[in-house]
Parts: sequence; structure tokens; C-alpha cells
Amino acid sequence: MTVFRISEAADLLGVSTDTVRRWVDAGRLPADRDEHGHRLIDGVDLAAFVRVQGARPDDRAEESSARNRLRGIVTAVVRDAVMAQVDIQAGPFRIVSLMSREAVDELGLQVGSVAVAVIKSTTVVVERAAPGTGGRTRSTP
Repeated sequence: MTVFRISEAADLLGVSTDTVRRWVDAGRLPADRDEHGHRLIDGVDLAAFVRVQGARPDDRAEESSARNRLRGIVTAVVRDAVMAQVDIQAGPFRIVSLMSREAVDELGLQVGSVAVAVIKSTTVVVERAAPGTGGRTRSTP
């Protein structure tokens, strides 16, 4: 089974270690202690927690077949005569979208705006994280 230290879970979730500790202390996120007293979060429990957090309904989700919706803040807008580039920071993720300048203007997108990146793709590449980038495998007793 894969387990994560508090700092690794915080990094994956894009929150502070204090936030993860508060969730554990409040009983929202289960954790055990290792032989050294460090708190460890089971990967299955972390995945379930994230699923619940991501299940908050989006007002427009029922209007679209796309289910990958990342809410974030616009960090940059670069326009030219026809096209625009919009950068959104959604948690630890930077999303860059190229769209018409007209669309950016109609949506009123500007630095500091809240926006939702809706992603629908026929190709999604999934890679396994390299060893040493978080998560440990612990044998079950």
C-alpha cells in the first residue's frame, strides 16, 4: 500500500502542511503513525478525501459533457489583434489556454478574475511519478 507523509500529501493537494494536520486532527482525513511517531496517510484514504473535495457541484457541470473542471485565478492575459493567451492557476496547476481575443473580451477575463478551465480531451497521458517524488509503499502486516 502507498502511504504519504503530511508534507507529501500537502504538496499533492496544493495546501500547507498545517492545513493537512488540521484535517487529520479534525478527523476529516485518517492518518496512522509510524514507528517514529510521524503521521502517515494511506493513499486510498487520501484519494477518497480528494474525491469528496472534488465532488462539490459546479453550477454549469450539468450543461456540459466535460467533467474536468479546474477553478482558479487568472494570472496572466496576453492579447494581440486576433488571439489571446490566458494563464490560470488552479491549486498547484498552471493551465494555459489559447483563445480568440473576442472570447477573452466577452468573458471579461483579466488578471485576478476567477475562471474555470473546462477540459475535454480524447487523449490523456498518465505517467507514474518517479521514485522519490512522494508516496511510499508500505507492506501490510
